[in-house]
Amino acid sequence: MKFPLSFSAVLPACVLALSACSSVAPATDAATGAASAAMQDVRQLGEIVDLRSGQRLSAEQLLAQLAAAPRVIVGEQHDQLSHHKIEQWLLQQLQGQRPQGSVLLEMLNPDQQAKVDKVKPWLQTDPVVRPEHVAELLAWQPSWKWEQYGDLVMTVMRAPYPVWSANLDRSEIKQLFIDKPAVQGKHSNLANDGKVHDKLKDIIRVMHDNQIDEPRLAAMLSVQQQRDRRMAERLLAAPAPAVLIAGAYHAHKDLGVPLHVQDLTGGPAPLVLVLAQQGAAVQAPQADFVWFTPPVAATAAVVSAK
Repeated sequence: MKFPLSFSAVLPACVLALSACSSVAPATDAATGAASAAMQDVRQLGEIVDLRSGQRLSAEQLLAQLAAAPRVIVGEQHDQLSHHKIEQWLLQQLQGQRPQGSVLLEMLNPDQQAKVDKVKPWLQTDPVVRPEHVAELLAWQPSWKWEQYGDLVMTVMRAPYPVWSANLDRSEIKQLFIDKPAVQGKHSNLANDGKVHDKLKDIIRVMHDNQIDEPRLAAMLSVQQQRDRRMAERLLAAPAPAVLIAGAYHAHKDLGVPLHVQDLTGGPAPLVLVLAQQGAAVQAPQADFVWFTPPVAATAAVVSAK
C-alpha cells in the first residue's frame, strides 16, 4: 500500500514510528511499605547487561553507573508500561544518590514548555489533583497515551528538578517535511559514508512494509535526524546531571542522539541505557547497558499491582 506525500499522512509516523523498537519519602509507614514493594518489583523485572563487558548487573549496580554520568539517555519502547515503571524507579533512585539536574522528555514539544514551567511549581506544593487534570494543563498529546505515561509524568512534575521538552513542534516538523534539510555532522552523516542514513532508511522502509516512495522516505529521514539533533541540543543545554527519555532508536549510539552530541561537542557520547523486551537484539555499538524486560503478558500482573 502506497501513501501520499503529504504532511498530514506522514506526521504520525515521523513522531512515533522510529521511536518504537526497541523520591520524596512517603509520609506513613504503610506508604513506605508500598513504595518499597514497588521498588522490589521493578528490580526483579528481567535482566540487566553491561554491553561493554558482557557482565550481568543488579539494578543497584546499574544505578551506580548512571549516577556517575553527567548525561544519560534512556531508550524505551513506547508501548511498554514496564519500561515507564523502570524509568520512574530509576529517576526516584538517582535523586536519592545525587541531586538530579534535569529530566528531558521526547514526549514534550517546545510549545508545551511554558505550561510545564507554570504547572510544576504548583505541583511541588503537593496539591490534591487528578492526574488527568494535569494532563489537560500540560496539553498532553493524545499520541503519547496517558495511561502509559501518567505515573512517570507525575513523578517528574512533582520532583524538584526542571523538566524540559526535547522534541520539535508540529510546525517545525511540517516545514522540515517540505524542505528536507540534511543534518551536517562528522558522526551523524559525513564520516560514516552514508551508513547512518542507510540504516535509518532501512528502518523506515520496514516500518512501511517497503511501500514508501523516495520523496517521502527522504522527508522522514530528514525529520528523524532533525529530531535527534534537537534532542542533542537540549540535552547539552539542560542542567546536569541530565536524563533524556526517548524512543530506543533515538537513543542508539550508532543511529541517534549520541552521534549528534558528538557532532556538537567533539567529545564522548552520553551514557546509553536501552530498555528492550527479552529476545531483542541490542549490541555494544548501540548502547552501554540493556535492561531486558519480560514479554508484556508476563509483566502485566506486576505492573497492575503498582
